[in-house]
Amino acid sequence: MAKAAVTVIGLGEMGRALADALVTAGHPTTVWNRSAAKADDLVARGAVRAATVEEAVLAGPLVLVCLLDNDVARATLRPAADALRGRTLVNLTNGTPAQAREAESWAADHGAAYLDGGIMAIPSTIATPEAFVLYSGRKADFAAHRKTLEALGAAKYLGADTGMAPLYDLALLSAMDMMFEGFFHSVAMATSHGDGDAAGFTELLVPWLTSMLRLLPTLAADVDSDAEPVFAQGLDVVLAGARNMARASRDAGVRADHFERSAAALEEQLAEGLTTYTAPGVVRRLRASG
Repeated sequence: MAKAAVTVIGLGEMGRALADALVTAGHPTTVWNRSAAKADDLVARGAVRAATVEEAVLAGPLVLVCLLDNDVARATLRPAADALRGRTLVNLTNGTPAQAREAESWAADHGAAYLDGGIMAIPSTIATPEAFVLYSGRKADFAAHRKTLEALGAAKYLGADTGMAPLYDLALLSAMDMMFEGFFHSVAMATSHGDGDAAGFTELLVPWLTSMLRLLPTLAADVDSDAEPVFAQGLDVVLAGARNMARASRDAGVRADHFERSAAALEEQLAEGLTTYTAPGVVRRLRASG
């Protein structure tokens, strides 16, 4: 049975990885990029290089877009807007929930179905068991193309609201970003001592963080539940730790901004009469602060 034709617009590192996965999976794949030479390797492997965005869009029923941001995506697609009629546009460009809903409305105005997506992978892991891609939009549109989309990585459908995929995408990326910031901060502290080295410290850090990750399902269950939280700590204990991490950072010549802010927030909570530190409490305060 012939596989569905797919168009990929945008051949940065991620776009090339997406197109390569589709070609490898046997899908007739048309590609377009502003710098046409970026398609050379893909064309050598069987992809078709379109001369224009309109030609690329007309090549098949499914159009994947992976560009720098949503402004670039809209500017790129605008000249070919009429060609989108009757096709499904899958926007894998990183963006916000509001941008996704706006893009869905724009696509609908031009007669196209729309799915928004979030790629939870790096280019080298596309089409491997490590990769998954989030999708949101009309369920029927997702179902119609799910088999094709699975060529990129596990396809995770989050619901009809197109804003859900970018919301989860950016939330997941925020956790990664803070994890790396925490790693860099901890390495800066550890290597401030003459006997400290990043590699040796990281050998201790990885198993420690791995063990802590096992707490996350419990914390998540606490956030979702109206019952008394399973995991709780004394607010005074958490504050003492934040103060010590701030002092140790400053003594090591490392910025302590995060721990100073944390300590100040915990002091406010103690002043309000709170005594317990829980996951639901932290989440509520973050939402209120936002």
